[in-house]
Amino acid sequence: MNSTRSSRFGQTARCLVAFVIAFGLLSGSFRAASAADDPKQVVRKLTDAVIGVLQEKGPSADAKREKIRGIVVDYVDFPSMSRLVLARNWNGLTDEQKKAFTEEFKQHLSVTYGKNVESYNNEKVQIVGDRDEGRGDWTVQTKILRPQGGGDILVDYRLRQVNGEWKVIDLVIERVSLVSNFRSQFQDVMANGGIDRLLKLLHEKNAAGQPLKS
Repeated sequence: MNSTRSSRFGQTARCLVAFVIAFGLLSGSFRAASAADDPKQVVRKLTDAVIGVLQEKGPSADAKREKIRGIVVDYVDFPSMSRLVLARNWNGLTDEQKKAFTEEFKQHLSVTYGKNVESYNNEKVQIVGDRDEGRGDWTVQTKILRPQGGGDILVDYRLRQVNGEWKVIDLVIERVSLVSNFRSQFQDVMANGGIDRLLKLLHEKNAAGQPLKS
């Protein structure tokens, strides 16, 4: 493996670990966010719950993946995230298409990142700051502390209030926005077949357990 490829592989692996910790929310033992929580408290509850379950010795990787799929909706505003991902294309969709895309996108995140629960290696999460983004959004800055010189990972959570509760609408891992990354992929598909092609492709990839670019 050449140095460039090795560097890219290492960065990808770091981001996958970060995503599992950031979005690997688990049912049963987590502390649900409440309307009284500020953005930092929401992120703290989220990451504490993730770390707690990833550290469990009993459940299999498959069991953890199932838990991952089951809880994300409690902390993520998927309708807003879906709207941001599709950008200008969103307003042209019917209500049925919006619902279908949101469900397929939610599943696709699980397919793309959920299999990486085995990558957890006793990482910890430190909240290092937060800032008001204006227009109702808030960013909470965190650092995933990796052992044995693995290199810390910067993860920013962007949140927005939904019915009085703060919800995650984007993750920025090592300065790469999840929303922007998927927007680029999906716009390429939309440009050559529209929403019907995108929904069909996502459904096929989800059924096969494959990421979009596989």
